[in-house]
Amino acid sequence: MAIARYLLKTLDGIDRPAIAPQLPNVKGGATTVLDLGANVDCDAEDLLQFAVLGSALVSALTGNEAPSVGLLNIGEEAIKGSETIKKASQLLRTAANSKDLNFYGNVEGNDIFKGTTDIVVCDGFVGNVALKASEGVASMIGEFIRVEFSRSIFTKVAAIVAYPVLKAFKSRLDHRRYNGAALLGLRGLVFKSHGSADEVAFGHALDRAYDAARNNLLDRVRARIAHAAPLLARQEPAAPVDATALHV
Repeated sequence: MAIARYLLKTLDGIDRPAIAPQLPNVKGGATTVLDLGANVDCDAEDLLQFAVLGSALVSALTGNEAPSVGLLNIGEEAIKGSETIKKASQLLRTAANSKDLNFYGNVEGNDIFKGTTDIVVCDGFVGNVALKASEGVASMIGEFIRVEFSRSIFTKVAAIVAYPVLKAFKSRLDHRRYNGAALLGLRGLVFKSHGSADEVAFGHALDRAYDAARNNLLDRVRARIAHAAPLLARQEPAAPVDATALHV
């Protein structure tokens, strides 16, 4: 991220690039989640920017011009969450009122895999934990299949019967299929591959980069930012009042 930001620079109106991979959901599609590791500490304005960037990405790749956005929180209720999350929720609702975003509201961790929204916005610390947890599920299923085939004859028979279903489920959750996360917010296209990626995973990353270029992702990001520019502008703190200049 540091090299890409140094060489390409961020787009006007964007302070930090965000990593935006797609995670499988039970609806048969994928949920775009950002940020997943580029920025550990994020303020409310960062989360708003991530929502704009994620909306541009999903629109480019799926053709959905109004993808739904959820804000990851410890509960759906508006009163829950940190002050940063509460402020981010207000900013996202304002953006929804101005038709810059399709904000669904607060979502919880399980909503990522339920496919409740097309996009889930969070800081990089929480997002990276969610990513690593999802990668572990497929590995756990694979280990389960291996262990069951090595048990008694009865478990072997049961495992053989269930094997097609388990194999399909494992394939559906195979993190290699979702390799290739867009690093959004830069003046160029950057896609990040997992450090342990094999040729299958790396091929999927190349496919995602190709799809982004073919669908003019960068132009779509610029257009989204331009439309939401008034909301993305950070408010400068008011200058302190000079008491000596006041007159009664």
